[in-house]
Amino acid sequence: MNGDKSYLVGEAAITARPLTPALYPVATPIGNLGDITLRALETLAAADILACEDTRVTRVLLERYGIRQRPIAYHEHNEAEAGPRLIAALKEGRSVALVSDAGTPLVSDPGYRLVSAALEEGIRVVPIPGASSVLAALSLSGLPSDSFLFAGFLPVKDGQRRHRLEVLRNVPATLIFFESPRRLAASLAAMAEMLGARRPAAVTRELTKAFEERRAGTLDELAAHYADAVAPKGEVVVCVGPPLPETAEAMDIDRLLVSLAEEMPASKAAAEAARMTGEAKPVLYRRLLELKGRSSGG
Repeated sequence: MNGDKSYLVGEAAITARPLTPALYPVATPIGNLGDITLRALETLAAADILACEDTRVTRVLLERYGIRQRPIAYHEHNEAEAGPRLIAALKEGRSVALVSDAGTPLVSDPGYRLVSAALEEGIRVVPIPGASSVLAALSLSGLPSDSFLFAGFLPVKDGQRRHRLEVLRNVPATLIFFESPRRLAASLAAMAEMLGARRPAAVTRELTKAFEERRAGTLDELAAHYADAVAPKGEVVVCVGPPLPETAEAMDIDRLLVSLAEEMPASKAAAEAARMTGEAKPVLYRRLLELKGRSSGG
């Protein structure tokens, strides 16, 4: 076909045929540059415009596969100006490939706003699937994967972080979070307190890279480990298992709370139960209030 571009990638010859005008969100590797599909390479090579989060990061990938494209920046700081220009190019019949720094676009980046604007204008959107740190972490975690919720980054401020975790506490699914290495210890401590100290979890780091790591345990065990450890390096994904079912042990704790509350104020009863069971006082305090509400018919 006239206008085709050819590239040699390892033993495979890639032919980049002209693309149908559309917006193409293209998944790129999250670490190992070998984790890219042939279709993604063809799309990156053939697109009229390649928009990316960081041109320096994307150039590394393009150079690795000998793709001669000149990427332009599209990120949260320039989307107000760059977004309308990309939409205008799409309406003129050009093809636009969209990539993030790593993984699948639209996951914790502003790409969804560009996709939304394109769809509103009746522009075709063609996803090019591939690597995702969310799914890679889930597959490595050993936690239930039949139902999961990606919760992104937790708020930086402690009060807002705890409120967000409170909202997520009873979601019947594995929870997946992105986290900064320097905030990991504080976030795990908040998770142990707000989600339940004994919930199983896994911390994954540097997925697909040379120093890939997985550490699993209960939330209180992980919180204790990272409280004493040097802050890890690299990108971190935390997976937390679904809420634990109410067991005989949980019912025993309920009876203990009710018994203690008959002899002392709720706050002191929760503190004493925490000392006796090892559970977090705020969690036990909330549980006691729930039990009192039920008994009073509230």
